[in-house]
Amino acid sequence: MDVSGRRWGLNEYLSLNHRELTFDIHCVTSWTRFGSTFTGVPLAEVLAPDPTASFVSFGSHSGRDHHTSLPLEYAMEHSWIVHAFEGEALAEEHGGPVRVVTPGKYFYKSVKWLKSIDVLDEDRLGWWETNSSYHNNADPMDGDQRFTTGSLRPNQLDRFRSADNYDKYRGRVMIGLDLRGWEPSSKDLNRIYLKNCNLSGVDLAGAELSAANLSLSTLATANLAGANLSGSDLEGADFTGANLAAADLSGCALSATRFDGANVQGARFDGSWGLVESQQAYLVQQGVAL
Repeated sequence: MDVSGRRWGLNEYLSLNHRELTFDIHCVTSWTRFGSTFTGVPLAEVLAPDPTASFVSFGSHSGRDHHTSLPLEYAMEHSWIVHAFEGEALAEEHGGPVRVVTPGKYFYKSVKWLKSIDVLDEDRLGWWETNSSYHNNADPMDGDQRFTTGSLRPNQLDRFRSADNYDKYRGRVMIGLDLRGWEPSSKDLNRIYLKNCNLSGVDLAGAELSAANLSLSTLATANLAGANLSGSDLEGADFTGANLAAADLSGCALSATRFDGANVQGARFDGSWGLVESQQAYLVQQGVAL
């Protein structure tokens, strides 16, 4: 990893005086893992920043070049560089060999696959903060800072609900909309980003929702029979009692997603990931092949 212009090899990092850090992980998709223990070193022991700098940016080896930033003072006090979880080397899927963890912030501020650490005079918004309107402060306690406001004004919401097509909305993050009773004029809804929205009972049967983002949205009792949701971000979404018969949910992110009481007959989940054990058990009980 590159630390403010200095290159650190893995063996050099592993030769440091590692200790254990235990804290509660808060995920933006609304789950918490209490008492999680990581092994590593405080950021302050590998970074000697310019005293005039105000922020630090962590870069990732991810396919999207994820990065995130923190006020330098906070990071120097709280952030750690870690390589082990619960006494075992970090698995690649969880950020190994080395990642950042920052207690007191939502976990998107703790980048996986650490590539670089840069000190900055001015803040640089991270990937999630820029592309998903995640809150830059990310405090899970102080007002639940998951998102910036992001919601449409009433007249904008009216235009969205009555739109003839949704081309201009594709890839645009819309947050906290009340869409109950919405009757979309077109079933072509691919790359629609409706985060933390209320779509309870909406009829989306046969809709093309591939590569959509419905994270943290409520779709309880919605009709999604035969819908194509492949490749979508459905983390934290609530499909309780929804009709998902013959729907395609392959390749979806399903961390903290709920399906209790949903009709999943004939639904596809191949290549999806992140299901919690209770929801996985429910789907298997309903005959879904996982």
